[in-house]
Amino acid sequence: MHRTRVFAPAPIRAAVAAALLAPLAACSSGPSPSAPDATPTGRPAGRPVTVTVTPEGREAAPGRPVTVTASHGRLTSVTVTDAEGHRLPGKVTPGGDKWTSERRTAPGTAYTVTAVTRGEGGAAGSTKASFTTVGADKVNKVDWRPGTGTTVGVAQPISLVFDNPVRNRAEVEKQLEVTTSDGTEGSWGWIRDWSGRDRVDWRPKSYWKPGTKVTLNAALNGTDSGPDGGWFVRDYTTAFTVGARQIVEVDLDRHRLALVRDGETVRTIPVSGGTPGGDKRSWRGTAVLMAKEGTINMNSETVGLGDAYDKMVDYSMRLTWSGMYAHAAPWNARYFGNANRSSGCIGMSDADAAWFYRQVRPGDPFEITGKETKGVVDEGNGFGAWNVPWSDWKKKSALR
Repeated sequence: MHRTRVFAPAPIRAAVAAALLAPLAACSSGPSPSAPDATPTGRPAGRPVTVTVTPEGREAAPGRPVTVTASHGRLTSVTVTDAEGHRLPGKVTPGGDKWTSERRTAPGTAYTVTAVTRGEGGAAGSTKASFTTVGADKVNKVDWRPGTGTTVGVAQPISLVFDNPVRNRAEVEKQLEVTTSDGTEGSWGWIRDWSGRDRVDWRPKSYWKPGTKVTLNAALNGTDSGPDGGWFVRDYTTAFTVGARQIVEVDLDRHRLALVRDGETVRTIPVSGGTPGGDKRSWRGTAVLMAKEGTINMNSETVGLGDAYDKMVDYSMRLTWSGMYAHAAPWNARYFGNANRSSGCIGMSDADAAWFYRQVRPGDPFEITGKETKGVVDEGNGFGAWNVPWSDWKKKSALR
């Protein structure tokens, strides 16, 4: 550990004693004997303050808090900064003998510690120390949704997908702070993303209230993912606002779609869903609009349906990673409102699709019902967390 002695100024003594103490005073940043808080003549100076900083050296292990302790005195302030001037916040104990950072040290980072002390005799002093943490052998990165500054629908979760496995899930989850403007109740849940990667989503107990402002602060810098995962070397943050309460009700048995806004049906649209009896069936349950992708190429081979189709599709609105969309499907016009004959998507006319595309936003829930479906949307296939009962969802938290 790094130890630096800070000496309180000595009282005025005999010339010989002053000469002996002069070199020691030069090593201290405390005040001179003439300073206002210098020890008065005749008052014992006390033992010198000793400051200890942990970690130390040029190859310190990352992922640990910084501690600063003072012996024979107390700490009045401690500042820990990296090379870019970012501070590690921390607190001094009530007795003033120890300071501990609230954040862990990050890999490959140089830190400077400045500690201001007051000795037993009342004199102030200051000491500096520095250390450097070793770099990360492997770095874990995060892909997160929604993006900052966006306005989302009432079913939008906060979703973090990790490049590498996360074994220290509880440690990671402790660093994820969600703040809402109205105290919304919610919980993190660890799931497997459709891509096969580890993922954690935060969803409210029920749909968001319109107008809610949400902030995520993911203070992950300096957190170890665990075996094969690597270190996080940055923090992440996003802030978004919840828009109007829009729910898309899709009844595949009646072959219709209804846009319901604030409890009122705005418009009903005839649709055609997935063909019954095989892999072309649609999913049921609650799917969440992930993105409005516009005109895209859809190739059935990419979703395991052979060479059934390969065409450009307008007004495409993604509902799952597995390839279920709502979109314009003019080639299926004769089936709108009377039969399900798509390859799994929810198709509608060009005119209806153009209007509907303008109305919806990412985060709007699609509540899909129907007898001839291939099952409920999985929690990791898009944003399927709403298909998990609340009591079960909370159990997916690593901090339950």
